[in-house]
Amino acid sequence: MASKIIKKTKIMSKLSVNQILRKASYFIPLRFRLLIASLYYRLLRKKRIHFLHIGKTGGTAVKEALKHFQKYKDTRIWLHNHKVTLVDIPQGDKVIFFIRDPISRFVSGFYSRKRQGRPRYSAPWTPEEKEAFQNFRTPNELAKSIFSSDQAVRKKAIHAMRGIYHVNTFLKDWLISKDYILRRKKDILFIGCQESLDKDFELLKKLLGLPRDIELPKDPIKAHKNPPNIDKSLDKDAIENLRKWYAHDYELYDFLLKMRSEILQRIRKCL
Repeated sequence: MASKIIKKTKIMSKLSVNQILRKASYFIPLRFRLLIASLYYRLLRKKRIHFLHIGKTGGTAVKEALKHFQKYKDTRIWLHNHKVTLVDIPQGDKVIFFIRDPISRFVSGFYSRKRQGRPRYSAPWTPEEKEAFQNFRTPNELAKSIFSSDQAVRKKAIHAMRGIYHVNTFLKDWLISKDYILRRKKDILFIGCQESLDKDFELLKKLLGLPRDIELPKDPIKAHKNPPNIDKSLDKDAIENLRKWYAHDYELYDFLLKMRSEILQRIRKCL
């Protein structure tokens, strides 16, 4: 009898916490909601891991693969959307994210928004995006025009770079700065690369103790991939312009690659 009462009390307690968290979403800021959730799972002695979704880095595919394992054994995994940043993650909780070469991310982001996120999503153009895609048909056309000597063309290009979602985002939007990343270094569990997504996901599975048979989606729609026949070519001038435009992003990207190398060495010694 006593065991039944204890079991029922635990269930009621769990339900009440979940209900509170759902209701809290209407009036409590995200950061505090995550803190409440973290404290709750800490009391349950659960590992707390957050997946930060930096745009156009393969995050949709990873989240699709992990969606049924958000509560697995002694681990709670949060699969966050693009709005959640490193600052929102409670101190002491572990963080996972993937990165990508900024120019490659630019090309992917350009075409993702050109097709309005379809077919997986349907996010209509903003007025700024509509104007941008009327002026520039390819990433190369846009990139070549960023520092054009023609003031009118240059103005349109800069307006497009600032108006197209994904194109107008930077690593600092999620990770803040080198100094902040260093302050949170102990919390960063894994840094993957979009360029080695399959290989990194296999390593991530081992790190999290997940079943071997979990796979990244092969369906390009579920993975939210661009079609294979798009024109990804960039002229020399376009690449140079993008290097200038994303200069700060490249500084942070190179810094993260070094940190990733250190993390991978540590992981391979333990596994």
